Amino acid sequence: MLQSIKRVAIAFASQSVIVALTPSITPAFTLTEATVSSVQTAFSAGDITCTGLTQLYLNRIAAYDKQGPAINSIIAVNPNALAIAAQLDAQYAQSGPTGSLHCVPVILKDNFDTVDVPTTAGALALKDFYPGSDAFQVQKLREAGALILAKSNLSEFAFNLTSVSSLGGTTLNPYDTARNVGGSSGGTGAAIAANFGLLGFGTDTGGSIRVPSSFNSLVGIRPTIGLSSRDGIIPLALSQDVGGPMARTVADAAAALSVVAGYDPNDPITAGSIGNMPISYTNFLDPNGLKGARIGVVRGVFGLNSNPESVKTNAVINDAISRIGLLGAEVVDVTIPNLATILGYPSLSRFEFKRDLNNYLADRPVPPSGVRTLEDIIASGLYLKASEAAYIDRNSITPPDQNPDYQKIIQERPGITQSSLLQALTGLDALIYPSVASPPNLLTANLASGSANRLSPFSGFPAITVPAGFTVDGLPVGLEFLGRAYDESTLIKLAYSFEQGTLFRQAPDSTPALPGETVAAVPEPSTVVALGLAGLGLLGAKRRRRQSKTINL
Repeated sequence: MLQSIKRVAIAFASQSVIVALTPSITPAFTLTEATVSSVQTAFSAGDITCTGLTQLYLNRIAAYDKQGPAINSIIAVNPNALAIAAQLDAQYAQSGPTGSLHCVPVILKDNFDTVDVPTTAGALALKDFYPGSDAFQVQKLREAGALILAKSNLSEFAFNLTSVSSLGGTTLNPYDTARNVGGSSGGTGAAIAANFGLLGFGTDTGGSIRVPSSFNSLVGIRPTIGLSSRDGIIPLALSQDVGGPMARTVADAAAALSVVAGYDPNDPITAGSIGNMPISYTNFLDPNGLKGARIGVVRGVFGLNSNPESVKTNAVINDAISRIGLLGAEVVDVTIPNLATILGYPSLSRFEFKRDLNNYLADRPVPPSGVRTLEDIIASGLYLKASEAAYIDRNSITPPDQNPDYQKIIQERPGITQSSLLQALTGLDALIYPSVASPPNLLTANLASGSANRLSPFSGFPAITVPAGFTVDGLPVGLEFLGRAYDESTLIKLAYSFEQGTLFRQAPDSTPALPGETVAAVPEPSTVVALGLAGLGLLGAKRRRRQSKTINL
């Protein structure tokens, strides 16, 4: 059935008419909200090239990142992007796609090592620093054919749940530029939400993938600690750090995770992934995945009803819970044993940052600024002044192996958190709760983030956030699914079913499509059909002498 008719030529002959239908041109490819699948289809059909796709994304960055709404999400664009795209086009012409992510433009948080773009953690102290090699996950992305398009802003050294750095400035939320984009992977979140790239990657120590994903109506996966390598990522606290995908759809996030997960000898903890991951996480994209599932709601980590902003988020989450039930799942309220004790533990970044950063810098070339340690960075003055007290505190703390407070936490916290979550998960497929207790806050106001973001890093268990809708004032809200170690497959199945059953994701109005972003298909020849007069609702019309008329619709 053709969706629209431009012209109808009617030739009256006794009781019949001849109708010539010329279809309107249906877009062959649209850049806004493009997916891995739609890009691959466009390549296969010859509707677009890698060079053309890359240029379209570069156009959007130029139009919206430093001007227009001035999202300010990008620290550096890959200067070789178009040359790499041309090479990928040549390879495609010769032998087809180079991998499952052929010419998928990726935006990396600027704490992933890259050989062709500086790696800075957002700090002036690391300006123009080339670490000399790719991070393991970046290497895997390139092997799959992905194109590293740009590096994104972040909370300097991934410290906070806002994205402000001495090198990159402040990133704004494309849904409301007066509001927080989230952190610490907020540059990636804003860039993917604004359609500056197709896939993004962030890191998560205490919520840094899931908070900006929630604030930008994105899907974000925090993998099991041990599923994906941390080698080549500037560390914050290795006992909690992971890197993972941020995307506009569950399918794209699953495709990205399938590429970067797996064993890396340079990160021994990834030995745990052996035998604990499927051939591809995309095999679990089941639109009926919620049917028959049992889901536990953890109301103990919802925002307080005394906070008007949390009330807005809770309303969205409660609606999402109802929809999960309508999609076939059994939903029950659950209580996590020892929850107050678990959430009372601190993040270990205060104890581990100095040790882990110093080790990272010691293994790489000397940055142009000459810094080799956290102490050097403090002495240089080349950092975000708002973080000065935190840097000084972390530099002065007793080393972890000699610190009794740290030793007590590291020995107690994983066991009590894992056992308590497993008890709560008994008979259930996953736990759910708001990814963040309140919507994106004004940049001038404090963030009431809640503490649910700690459950995953404190246990090492995986979590995925998925768009759950928007508040009454149009701000994104995320729903988080948490499951057992190495059970990303189940979380992806559940999240995909929720996504497909709700389709809450919407692009921000601040970064609309630019001219030329829609590639038109060649129209098919006109289709001629014969209809009786009844088919056109013309029965009873006065008979006219035989003639042909053209009627413009």
